[in-house]
Amino acid sequence: MATTAGACFFAAGSFQAFRPSPRRVAATTKTTARFAEMNVEGTRKGLRDYFEESKVMIKSDGGPPRWFSPLETGARSHDSPLLLFLPGIDGVGLGLVRHHYSLGKIFDIWCLHIPVKDRTSFAGLIKLVEKTVRSEVKRSPNRPIYLVGESLGACIALAVASCNPDVDLVLILANPATSFSKSQLQTVLPLLEVIPDHFHLSLRYVLSSMTGDLLKRVSGILVRGQTLQQTVGGLCQDSVALPLYLSVLTDILPQETLIWKLQMLKTASTFVNARLHAVEAQTLILSSGRDQLLPSLEEGERLFHALPNGEIRRAGDSGHFLFLEDGIDLASAIKGSYFYRRGKYLDCVSDYVPLTPSEFNKLNLILSPVTLSTLEDGMIVRGLGGIPMEGPVLIVGYHMLLGIELIPLVCQFFIQRKIILRGMAHPMLFVKLKDGRLLDSFPFDQIGIFGGVPVSAVNFYKLLSLKSHILLYPGGIREALHRKGEEYKLFWPEQSEFIRMAARFGAKIVPFGVVGEDDFGDVLLDYDDQIKIPFMKSIIEEFTNSVGNLRTETRGEVANQDLHFPMFLPKVPGRFYYYFGKPIETEGRKQELRDKGKAHELYLQVQDEIEKNIAFLKEKREKDPYRSVLSRLAYQAAHGTVVHLQWQKLPCVKNGNYH
Repeated sequence: MATTAGACFFAAGSFQAFRPSPRRVAATTKTTARFAEMNVEGTRKGLRDYFEESKVMIKSDGGPPRWFSPLETGARSHDSPLLLFLPGIDGVGLGLVRHHYSLGKIFDIWCLHIPVKDRTSFAGLIKLVEKTVRSEVKRSPNRPIYLVGESLGACIALAVASCNPDVDLVLILANPATSFSKSQLQTVLPLLEVIPDHFHLSLRYVLSSMTGDLLKRVSGILVRGQTLQQTVGGLCQDSVALPLYLSVLTDILPQETLIWKLQMLKTASTFVNARLHAVEAQTLILSSGRDQLLPSLEEGERLFHALPNGEIRRAGDSGHFLFLEDGIDLASAIKGSYFYRRGKYLDCVSDYVPLTPSEFNKLNLILSPVTLSTLEDGMIVRGLGGIPMEGPVLIVGYHMLLGIELIPLVCQFFIQRKIILRGMAHPMLFVKLKDGRLLDSFPFDQIGIFGGVPVSAVNFYKLLSLKSHILLYPGGIREALHRKGEEYKLFWPEQSEFIRMAARFGAKIVPFGVVGEDDFGDVLLDYDDQIKIPFMKSIIEEFTNSVGNLRTETRGEVANQDLHFPMFLPKVPGRFYYYFGKPIETEGRKQELRDKGKAHELYLQVQDEIEKNIAFLKEKREKDPYRSVLSRLAYQAAHGTVVHLQWQKLPCVKNGNYH
């Protein structure tokens, strides 16, 4: 057993993997801590680290393929599932170097390293992974095993899944090489075999695929909050290092190895395409739009339709080496598409993984939302100091257009109080449509990352039992997809749906109002407009029938559940304002609130509080000098701080009256 920078090796031996011993783990504790400290926000590893660490790994290369565990992983829970990373044609096994820390918090990561001079066949690699999978299934029979593969590794993952339909596997495939026969690599192979001088040109072609699009890298770095000076400095360092990259790539893929790997890609593609019908595993396909080596976008669509349990996510501006690029967060992609589970079945309540700083800092910086809450004595304070820490707590409020207030709200609860707010969301965000596709859109993936749970009595009961802080919108999809001129209007059902359940658990109810959607855009085509256009009407009907109606027994306007997407004209962004009223106690009122009349009175009280809160915010935001994003950015550029609402004096609320 040997160690190298940032990794703990354990040999595969006769295609058998072993976990690091407790002694080895203890011996590397300090190294683990050091790498963990390095992986704080803003110091995430990148392409340069990939090449630097690859140099170390291939120095004393030799022997058979083997597994290694990265040391810079986070502190995971005891029931974390196993993740096996299967590399592409480079074979180094460091393709997830940018993601080791974030993935390590939720997975037990093993990476496959294939030495440069190793000539294990594709069938041999399948056997290696298959035996490892079988061994680990015996150790943890009730946990899934994740196979994450890129190009060649994706083919290995598909092959293993096709040969082991009885094993609970989850496949994450980045730009699978199943499209080899349609790629430009098909023409490179014979040239390499007959024209040795073509070798360095081929490596430069591979290197250009790894360094990616310059404009995309600049924008990705700037979005992370680095200054222009830091951005230019980083790019200059990478430019100086390009000759080094080519030198290391020559060591990773010498001519004989490159030819061997390309021949293996050809074999792998043929083998897997013949067995796709046997793949039943849950599969997430990640397709790059600018892959210079493979036609990955088209191949992703083909695999999506060929695999019965496949989902697809597209990275339109990314190149072949997807996991090494800026702006790609694999942990967030897995969580957002609801592919993360610890058991045989997904439980949206218990399988949720809390937010990471990278998942909320960007939004908080751009939106700079204002939060106000009410203390027990009726005083309004900045921030969320009036929110009870001990659950269960129901945060009940108004749903803005398309639910755009939800993610900033969840962020604020986490930033200010370290409270994980679990939102009850419409099932359309979780179920497959009739063609098998989940809604493939950034906003919908964010629902999963930020803790959304399908609204149902069972999930509501689970969250209350766990004493959670639950975000609830009685107006549901009708409020979120409201018509022109309906901003800030509540559409609640007639019956009090949540009051008696809250009283059963003694939950506190916090009514809140939110304003700001009218500062982000104006609705151009609403439901009433779209339903008059024949082709849009058919789309609405097909979409609604695919998802189904949630409130089939509800009467009134809230029962209008036809699903559509309002078209709106964006504005220069403004700001969101949240105001949380005084918590309403239900503890000790279980018997009282069993009475439908009493429950309905409390229901109307909550509704009335929300309407008052909205009116209060609409009036007070007029005095905010930093309501526009332009004025906030100017202030932040000059002072380097996030601006808070500049009210000279906050009013107080006593006996329901504002002063």
